Amino acid sequence: MIRVLLAEDQAMMRGALAVLLDLEDDLEVVAQVEDGADIVPTALRVEPDVALLDIELPHVSGLEAAEQLATALPTCRVVIVTTFARTGYLQRAMAAGARGYLVKDGPVEGLVDGIRRVASGGTVIDPELAGAALRAQANPLTPREREVLAAAADGSTVADIASRVHLSPSTVRNYLSDAISKTGTRNKTEAALLARDNGWL
Repeated sequence: MIRVLLAEDQAMMRGALAVLLDLEDDLEVVAQVEDGADIVPTALRVEPDVALLDIELPHVSGLEAAEQLATALPTCRVVIVTTFARTGYLQRAMAAGARGYLVKDGPVEGLVDGIRRVASGGTVIDPELAGAALRAQANPLTPREREVLAAAADGSTVADIASRVHLSPSTVRNYLSDAISKTGTRNKTEAALLARDNGWL
């Protein structure tokens, strides 16, 4: 029996997914969480074989949780299941230790097969996204540049960003300048939008 943890913040989606997976003879949903901060504590308690994680979750993203799980419970294999068919997210998920990346508009049979393949030690990636990832530009931004750009995405001033990320305004300006240059954009707002569209933030 493959023990599955579901992390999805939309109750209807989470419930429907649990019902569909429980119909399979060899799959058992042992836990459901809606908050990303609950993923690791719940996984340590129920010890799932596979964790299905959405990316956008309250408090801790699925990508952050995947990285935490790789350290806290290495026996649990992570599959990201998301609406975001973005190569940047795929690259970040794989770097975080995920063993699968599937898009929500794919067939249920693909998800079930993916869980089985990952549980048996394989890797599963949405085929169209895998092809796009091979052609895509790698994320050119450093972790600090990503942090500063993410803080700039809502149009915050340099002073506000500096306060939020605990850096001096001049350091923030340097990071923003580097990010704007690397993304080939004209200002911090354009750079943040482009980075977000590519899944780099």
